[in-house]
Amino acid sequence: MKFVQWTLAAVGAVALALVLGGFFIPATFVVTRSIVIKAPPKKIYDLVVEPRQWARWSAWNRRDPNMKITYKGPPFGMGARWEWDSRSEGAGNIEFTRVEPDRAVEYTLFFAGYNMKSSGELRLEPQGDSTRVTWTSSGDVGGNPLKHYLAMTMDRMVGPDFEAGLAHLKEVAESP
Repeated sequence: MKFVQWTLAAVGAVALALVLGGFFIPATFVVTRSIVIKAPPKKIYDLVVEPRQWARWSAWNRRDPNMKITYKGPPFGMGARWEWDSRSEGAGNIEFTRVEPDRAVEYTLFFAGYNMKSSGELRLEPQGDSTRVTWTSSGDVGGNPLKHYLAMTMDRMVGPDFEAGLAHLKEVAESP
């Protein structure tokens, strides 16, 4: 009987430590990746400002070619929006909230499975005959201290997808 009591006490202490520890972890996250693409900003901008083009280079679309996608709003630019539902990639939506032609596309992203909203941006900076593309996402997971652990791991979780997406964007943009 004492073994069960000690086991329950240990499990309770670990759970309490996790919850309390979560209060000391920031609720915010930022994920940033960059790549230099040998193409003019205009060519790259056209690939990122139109939601249907994301299927050509996004790691998420490539991982699940059967992803169900519904497009809403204008076909490109501010207000363009799409929703997806996927077995492997979950469900959510992206909406472009601000665009600067040939310079930047900003968006909001909502992941239904995590009930989490974040902001993102693809920024294009000319560098001679190339363009540096920087993809950034930031957000706040809220007050739940257990979700703070999610914020702590966002760079490791999302960063590789940004790297793969940017590498695919490079392939598409540099092709004739």
